[in-house]
Amino acid sequence: MSTKDELQQIEADLARLRAENQEIRDQIRDIGATDQVEIGAMISQADEQVELIAELERRRDGLLQKLETGGDKEGTR
Repeated sequence: MSTKDELQQIEADLARLRAENQEIRDQIRDIGATDQVEIGAMISQADEQVELIAELERRRDGLLQKLETGGDKEGTR
């Protein structure tokens, strides 16, 4: 997989995760104060997604830097 292909995959994953995260947070807002255990689990899941998003953003930034410096030797097949 070339760096550009990996970058496209990461961008797609980021878009999906951001949408899922927003959906979870919207659900939390809509649930109200009914089931605190469920709300806590949903918040925890949303927080884990935020961490994954940050990790993917770091990976994306590294790939962009690699492309800018011409370091995509492996993906030029």
